[in-house]
Amino acid sequence: MFGSVLVGAGYAVPRAPIVYKPSAWTLAHATFYGDESASSTMGGACGYGNLMTNGYGTNTAALSSTMFNNGYACGQCYQIRCVQSPWCSRGIATVTATNLCPPNWSKDSNNGGWCNPPRAHFDMAKPAFMKIAQWKAGIVPVMYRRVPCVRKGGLRFSFQGNGYWLLVYVMNVGGAGDIKSMWVKGTKTAWISMSHNWGASYQAFATLHGQALSFRLTSYTTKQTITAYNVAPANWNVGLTYQANVNFH
Repeated sequence: MFGSVLVGAGYAVPRAPIVYKPSAWTLAHATFYGDESASSTMGGACGYGNLMTNGYGTNTAALSSTMFNNGYACGQCYQIRCVQSPWCSRGIATVTATNLCPPNWSKDSNNGGWCNPPRAHFDMAKPAFMKIAQWKAGIVPVMYRRVPCVRKGGLRFSFQGNGYWLLVYVMNVGGAGDIKSMWVKGTKTAWISMSHNWGASYQAFATLHGQALSFRLTSYTTKQTITAYNVAPANWNVGLTYQANVNFH
């Protein structure tokens, strides 16, 4: 995670860890979906399941397809504030991208087709939207920026699949919040490249039962790579979630 670089007469100086920095503010628009309970936001295209138990809560948003980037934006964090509307409040919402707001080709992009390409749009959970504007507004112009995701503890890996196919949902990702590529290693295998399935899930077609599993991940935004060793014990099983002791920052 830190690495080192040789300088001078062969002395190794630790390389500073990569820390994701906020982006510039950019104009977009925001709506909301669901009610104050945010129950309709559970699940979602990223595959995070129950957003409450998995640590994302109600501060979440669905992204227009332009921003969703075929799921590579899953887990990214944004600060959003309402601008140029009488419905604005002074609050700023910090949300995680957990879902896709699909295009609605039957409606004009400026009249109901808010998530049509190439629009940048946030369809926020209602409790998050109410931090920045009155819900009666329906849609408001916003300024947004990417910010580091602050997570407690290490990366979490939720297992699905069977004896010959391992599907892993990656959650609780810090730093830039996103994943570009991923590998798995059993105690009896070399590193196996996993393919991007959809959202925040990666898959490997391999027989890995009975082996402790390690994972290597590369961030989509920062390109930083970290390795989480021995995340799951040899008796791991599908339907369970395992936590590493490393994370991005």
